[in-house]
Amino acid sequence: MQGDRKSSYKVPPAAVRDSLTSQEHRRNKALEEQKRRRAERFDSSRQLDFFADLTLGPSDDEADEGDGQDGPEIVRQSLAQFAGMLPLAQETPSASSTASSAMISESAVPAQTAEMQTSGKKRGKTQRKAKAAPSSSGPSKPSKRKPSRWADKCMYAELLEMSEGHDGFDVVSNGIPQDIETGWVAVTPVPIGKRCLAVTHQPSGVPGVAPNLTLRSRVLGKPLMKPFPSPLPPHTVLDCILDENWRDNGILHVLDVLKWKEQDITECETPFRFWWRDMRLSELPVLPPPVHTTEQEGDASANGAPVSARYRFPHPTTFVPVPYHTDTSLTHLLSALIPMTRATRTIAIIRRTIASPQALGMDLDVPVPSELETVPVEIRSDGLLLYVAQATYEPGTGPLSSWVPLEAYTPAAKEANMVIGEAMPESPLNVFERCVFAVQACLLADAMLAVASCGGNSCYRKAPPRRRCL
Repeated sequence: MQGDRKSSYKVPPAAVRDSLTSQEHRRNKALEEQKRRRAERFDSSRQLDFFADLTLGPSDDEADEGDGQDGPEIVRQSLAQFAGMLPLAQETPSASSTASSAMISESAVPAQTAEMQTSGKKRGKTQRKAKAAPSSSGPSKPSKRKPSRWADKCMYAELLEMSEGHDGFDVVSNGIPQDIETGWVAVTPVPIGKRCLAVTHQPSGVPGVAPNLTLRSRVLGKPLMKPFPSPLPPHTVLDCILDENWRDNGILHVLDVLKWKEQDITECETPFRFWWRDMRLSELPVLPPPVHTTEQEGDASANGAPVSARYRFPHPTTFVPVPYHTDTSLTHLLSALIPMTRATRTIAIIRRTIASPQALGMDLDVPVPSELETVPVEIRSDGLLLYVAQATYEPGTGPLSSWVPLEAYTPAAKEANMVIGEAMPESPLNVFERCVFAVQACLLADAMLAVASCGGNSCYRKAPPRRRCL
């Protein structure tokens, strides 16, 4: 028993030791399945099955060549010989009988229709009463509500499985994708907030004034707040992150785009979706924040009354895209993207400055004047997202996007926060940085080995296969 525990101590997970269950294998399989479904959808949209049995008729050249062959000869004649088969004029019904029958049918139809409509209304009322009547046989069973059509529609990333040096064990890889430098797109810094879907509809009033946007939760698809006005066009669906301090800054971070003006964007690849998102958001007009209730704060005057009041956003007003980076080379990851993930991001927002009525010597019932100002706010980072460049937007949790958080989200981290003096779990971003550095060191060692094998001379040699430094 003790020997088994010692042999399994610090063993990497099976997903890292076995190539068939590794995350990279599941990722490649999911990408191939996505490509297959995409090709089938394109073929079905072209409706190629309708043209499968069609053949081209004989051409004029083939007809000329077949003139000399023996076969039945088709003689084209007019239709005059079939004129005698038509019925005589006496057999046709007279115009008066036709008109009388039409009048009878027209007079009969409205009465039947009215009777059907009246009986239909009566039946509808009876059915509604029967449905509303409670059942007398015991307590009623709770009705099962249908899930929302927006439930689980976000593309949720898996945690990137990483492993460092494990001596004596057969480890397939350290978790860094093989094509990290060419086939991926990085999104960083990802802000801290609540993942949601922004769904717009056709407003019934003036655009920009009438409510047209609803934020829905990621898992259940339930509304997070009441609909509010926005500059987004109707029939648009965005994958967003509601900022943790949206009451103070009014920021809604746009992560991805699913639909824009009824145009489906989910079938497009990752770089195009992000480019489309940035271009369309840059074209939107900037709406001033609405006048809303405030919270008094700040220094107190001589009589103890607050001098200023803090503006509170009733709903998000600023739509900010999360930065994406197509350059995912190892050098750029180590020098730019990973330090950017650790730092905070500064964004300029427009908000109202409101003074308290006591400071202005005004009545409480009179509206307090406000002014617009542009102030910078800091946004805390939550981690780094990696997307497969060739993948399309796929709802649900899958390996086509990977998540590297800045802090560990394990039960041990929660217990360490509660127990004083316990060491916090190491940041997954630090592990990711060491793994990337190890891969870079391996590539550098392979390059030096290739140069040494050529004797220091420039020779045309194929690049060696990529190794893993564990």
